[in-house]
This record gives sequence, C-alpha cells and structure tokens, in this order.
Amino acid sequence: MLEILLIDDNPTQLSVREAVLRDAGFSVASATTAEEALSQLREPAAATRFSVIVTDHVMPGDSGSVFVRRLRELHSHIPVLVVTGLPEAEEEYAGLNVSFLQKPCPPEKLIARVKNLSGQAP
Repeated sequence: MLEILLIDDNPTQLSVREAVLRDAGFSVASATTAEEALSQLREPAAATRFSVIVTDHVMPGDSGSVFVRRLRELHSHIPVLVVTGLPEAEEEYAGLNVSFLQKPCPPEKLIARVKNLSGQAP
C-alpha cells in the first residue's frame, strides 16, 4: 500500500490530519519538520513508497516552499498538496507543480484532494 507523507510542525494539526487520512483508509507517515521529511524521502524506497505528500506552508526552519524545492531535486514526480491559511503563499511555489488547500480544510476536502492526487477515484 502506498503511503501519504504528512508534514506539519503543529502536533495537533498533524495528529488530526493523520487520523482523518487513516480513517479514510490511507497509510500515513508523518514528520514535524521539513528536514525530518527529507530524511524519509532520501531513503532508497521513497520514490515508490509515497503516493502523495501533504505539507504545511509555515514551519520553523524550511518553509513549505523551500521544502518542495528540495524535494523536487530528489523526486520530481510525487504529487504535493500544500495546506495553508495564506492565499498569497501560492506565489512562492511557482513552477513547482503543487496543489493547494486553504485552511481551515474540512476532512472530506482533504480526503478528496489526496484521493485525486494519488490517482484514486473520489
């Protein structure tokens, strides 16, 4: 089963999104920082392990956009969903082939977007 990699520095948001995705039938790996996520993505099996990456935009250390730039150097094909409360953040991701979901995002919207990005029918 392919996994979703979920990245958020807010433990509450991380656990809520993780529960929502697990309840929807996804296998979920999580990280609280961009560096922690990149370490998982550097593993040899990462290219075939993760079907979608869901990341927060505002995080300590590397922001979501810096993370995605670094990710794209490793894996250009993994779909990325950026969850943000800042509509203007989209400019930072120009050319990086990502999707956006505005906070607050209802669970059904998150599930539908992840299914769509992973190639599953909604």
